[in-house]
Amino acid sequence: MRTTVNRRARRTAVVLAAGALVLSACSSGGGGGGGATDSAGPGQDKNVAANYSIGTAADSAGPAPTPSGARKGGTVTVLQRDAFHHLDPGQIYYGDMLISQLLYNRSLTGYKIGTDGKVKVVGDLATDTGTSSDGGKTWKFTLKDGLKWQDGSPITSQDVRWGIERLYASFETDGPQYIQQWLSGDGTSYRKALPDGPYDGKHLPSSVLDTPDDKTIVFHFLKPHADTPYATAMPNIGAVKADKDGKQKYDNAPFSSGPYQVADYKTGKSLTLVRNQGWDPKTDPIRTQYPDKFEISFGHQFTDSTRRLLADQGPDKYGMSYTNAVAPEMVEQVLKDPGTKARRLIEIQPYLDVINFNMDRLKDIRVRKALAYAVPSGQIIQQIGGATAGKLATNLVSPSIQGYQPSDPFGKKAKPNGDPDKARALLKEAGKEGQEIVYAYANTDVQQKVSVVVAQALERAGFKVQKKEIDSNVWDNSIAEVKNGFDIFRTGWGADWPVASTVVPPLYDGRVISDGAQNYSHLNDPAVNKEIDRINAVPDVKQAAPEWMKLADKILTDDVPAVPTYANLQFSLWGSGLGGVKYHPVYGYPDPSGVFVK
Repeated sequence: MRTTVNRRARRTAVVLAAGALVLSACSSGGGGGGGATDSAGPGQDKNVAANYSIGTAADSAGPAPTPSGARKGGTVTVLQRDAFHHLDPGQIYYGDMLISQLLYNRSLTGYKIGTDGKVKVVGDLATDTGTSSDGGKTWKFTLKDGLKWQDGSPITSQDVRWGIERLYASFETDGPQYIQQWLSGDGTSYRKALPDGPYDGKHLPSSVLDTPDDKTIVFHFLKPHADTPYATAMPNIGAVKADKDGKQKYDNAPFSSGPYQVADYKTGKSLTLVRNQGWDPKTDPIRTQYPDKFEISFGHQFTDSTRRLLADQGPDKYGMSYTNAVAPEMVEQVLKDPGTKARRLIEIQPYLDVINFNMDRLKDIRVRKALAYAVPSGQIIQQIGGATAGKLATNLVSPSIQGYQPSDPFGKKAKPNGDPDKARALLKEAGKEGQEIVYAYANTDVQQKVSVVVAQALERAGFKVQKKEIDSNVWDNSIAEVKNGFDIFRTGWGADWPVASTVVPPLYDGRVISDGAQNYSHLNDPAVNKEIDRINAVPDVKQAAPEWMKLADKILTDDVPAVPTYANLQFSLWGSGLGGVKYHPVYGYPDPSGVFVK
């Protein structure tokens, strides 16, 4: 999955054993201490595989647990910096939109988050997490009784088929691709199986995707996939009603299967969600429907949202932000205010930030290595908020990932603010002293501060820096263009569930390079592609884990497509008039699905 102003993916370790999913434990990569009410640092890392389990059919039944003190009524105000690029669940892969879609979209499976932050994979639209056969190549799901659209019509397996088949259409570029690839081929080759999606009356054959009746969906994968219940929890593996599907226009008017529906959407400005009367809480183990509406507005920098939520007045008393963090310059003020203790959280996120090097433009590895040594990770962390915002990263894999091993090829622990002498020597060796670097960054208050320290560090190392400020509302689309004209830019990524097969292939497989895809560095190394295929063929995820780590380290040292900067933390604040706010470890932000107005 992608972070806001960047992408992210996120996965949990699973092992193929007797056709069942077995969770594999791994050590925590996070700090100690408390959780949402801790006075300073984050709690334990809730992103690790040991925090996940597979739920039963009973766990998959609704209604969701009732938060203490919950009542119906009221309006939740949501203050967001960046506008949503997509409302279409098929296109959603960013943290802010992942959190928002929970309110109006349901997938086959989903994540039930306990009050302790434990994550249980359960059936959402489905009665359970699926049953496998044929050694894990075939997966069958049965839809629950009582599922309805916002117009009261039933949700059927044909709606799920339509929702999946439309992902093959050329305009569906930004969402996850696991299920499509598992059904029809790696990279972007899966599109050949249904180039126009279902819109011209064609469908995938029943030998690939079968809906034998209104309640049953059967996936026939090319290879075994023990982690299918995690892939079917992605927002795009749900239902879309064919007669409400306006193709690209669906981005502005998705038809709701969740507890809320779109009432008003002003692109780039605001989104209002109101109750969906067709939603039945008895079918939903994940979500609640306490507030009357959610009023989401965009354009709020971190300073603005922090000031308003700290003041705790008027509508802001019932306010929150999905993804805006406490502004760096206000961290100490918030921490010292005893009135915020019960309405804030600091948590370790699944996201790892890197600065990407565009390999189409920066072809000399010595130049890329010079950039890697020059980047001032420590100074970047200070600009984003210090210890409440990030922890120094030294390789391309998050510590919460199964099989993580510490490595530090660019000496970031010893010299967190960069090594300009080493960088300058590499530039001199390459005959590239004074090389111009087009450095793109989003025009947010935080990234503008980051851009200053990065540009200064690169100039100390002998580069000439051309800073290119990009509107944050179009940033995500800009960096995802293959011919974007940038040399370096930041992105953030976390595992779709914590194993590296949801990190290394999406980010560094050369066969997925395309507009909207996640290989931002445009690395296309045949040896890397071949090794990805080899490790993907290992059926036991636990055995594959160290192989992914070795490959990630090899990519960083031999190809240098990016330099890691920091692992993300989230410091969130909300109004005193809200209850039921908890952290969503899978998406890395506060979860609105159980929120109520006191």
